[in-house]
Amino acid sequence: MNLLNFRGNQHASWAALLGAAAALFSAPTLAQQVVPTGSEIAFTSRQMGVPVDGHFRKWNATIQFDVKKPEAGKIAFTIDMGSVTLGAADTDAEVVKPDWFNTAKFPQAQFQSTAIKATAKGRYEVTGQLSIKGQTQAVTVPVTLAQSGTGAALRITATGSFPIKRLAFKIGDGAWSDTSMVADEVQVKFKIQLSGMGPL
Repeated sequence: MNLLNFRGNQHASWAALLGAAAALFSAPTLAQQVVPTGSEIAFTSRQMGVPVDGHFRKWNATIQFDVKKPEAGKIAFTIDMGSVTLGAADTDAEVVKPDWFNTAKFPQAQFQSTAIKATAKGRYEVTGQLSIKGQTQAVTVPVTLAQSGTGAALRITATGSFPIKRLAFKIGDGAWSDTSMVADEVQVKFKIQLSGMGPL
């Protein structure tokens, strides 16, 4: 056997193994699957001091998260703003108009995470960019994870809420910008059930 060729092949084999190992450890976390029946994105606003609840019927999410490496995670949401409902047909017809969500021009809202950090066991802060009606604001979202089931039936549920200022997103223009009628602060609430994640 040619010693030079043996050494060359040996080096090539080690290089291939090291390359494969590097690819394995640097590969992105597999995306988890959202379980629609256990998930919801909702909000509460206040009109004349009275809470008004609503939610979005259509949205999708891409979530890549590993509890062992939260800082490497990525979370993105796209919400169909025309799917909003506040439980009354006349209100639903009004809220999609230009003064409010203007869904004809801005059909989607989006959230893209920029950082994730653990704050306690099962608790995290997700920082990202929220875009609604052509306006983008930085938000920090507290998230709590809870586990149920085992094996193939294992589910992780993420819950949390955070405030936004509707006027920062130009929601409620014109006469509706009067915060004595409709409060500026809106509380966004979510419950997202996931499959495909390991135990906490």
